[in-house]
Parts: sequence; C-alpha cells; structure tokens
Amino acid sequence: MWCLRHGESQNVTDNIAGSVPSAALTERGHEQAALAARTLVGERIGAVYSSTALRARQTAQMLATAAGVEVHALPDLVEVGIGRHEGSNDPAVRRQTADVLRSWVVDNDLAQQVADGETGFAVTARMGRVFQVIAEQHRGETVAVVGHVASLTVALGQLCTLGAAVWGTPLPHAQPFLIEWDGSTWRCPSWPEAN
Repeated sequence: MWCLRHGESQNVTDNIAGSVPSAALTERGHEQAALAARTLVGERIGAVYSSTALRARQTAQMLATAAGVEVHALPDLVEVGIGRHEGSNDPAVRRQTADVLRSWVVDNDLAQQVADGETGFAVTARMGRVFQVIAEQHRGETVAVVGHVASLTVALGQLCTLGAAVWGTPLPHAQPFLIEWDGSTWRCPSWPEAN
C-alpha cells in the first residue's frame, strides 16, 4: 500500500488549522500531485483511496487517472478534527495543535486533544479501521491512499510502532511511501524525508 499526504493546499499556505475540508490544492500542489502520479506509474495501482477533503481528492484523482481507476473517498481518512477551533488562523491554536500532535507521537499520550476535537485514540482507531478494510479488500493488490499529515503521522506511528522516530520529519506533500500489512502487523519500511 502506497501512502501519501495530499499536495500543497491553500489551508497550508494560509496557516489555517484543522481539517478544512474545502481547501483546494495550490498550483504547486497540483504539480506535486502530478509528480506523485508519475512516480507511481509503474506500480500497477489497482485502487486509489482518499480522504473526503477536496485537496486529498484532487491529489488522488491524478493518481487514479494515471492508473486508470476511480477514486474512493472515505471519511475515516480525514485530517485530525480540532472541534471549535476548526478553520482558525490564530497562532496560539496552531501551537496547541502542534503540542497535542507532539504529545501523541513523542510522549504516546493519546488522551490529549485540541479543544473539543479528537483524541489521538480516536484518530488512531478510525485510521486503523480504514487501513484494515482497505488491506482486506485488496489482498495481493497494490493500492494508493491519500491522507493528511497529522492523521497519517499519529496513526502510522502507532500502527507501525514508529513512535517518536517520525517526530521532526513531517510528511512532505505528495511523496509516496510504502506501508505493508502481513495479515497481523503493519510495517513502514521507511518514512519519507522532506525534499
């Protein structure tokens, strides 16, 4: 299973916190998504899954078009919800969001949350369920999954037991990396580094 964060999007360039489902890719994000599609062209992708967020669907569509398949948008692949602070551009909210993510990834304190948003337990549970469903539906087949930086980081950090090793190396935009399921255990052979 190839995973990747969506391409650069308007919410990132505007410093907007939260899941921001309607944020579109920037021009650079479209270029990054096209490069990801070219990178995976030889992989015989049998299905492409994405978050329901626009930026993830736009990224996934480029992969799907190159592979000749459709995009399956799944709500469980969305970014971490931060409750009443959703869509905030307040630097204090962004700091709190980063602090909560750090507590999840580095300290393994999944009970933390931003305001009335999701806990790390909730994010890991929903992401774990959706990865399991995808893996079971596509045994022996290569698929691509487009998600978001925080939800992918905390979920794969837990599922692949990477822990604090992924902290300080945020997922770059639209850079595919492999995760593997052997029927009982998830493995992330490598974590992508920023270009």
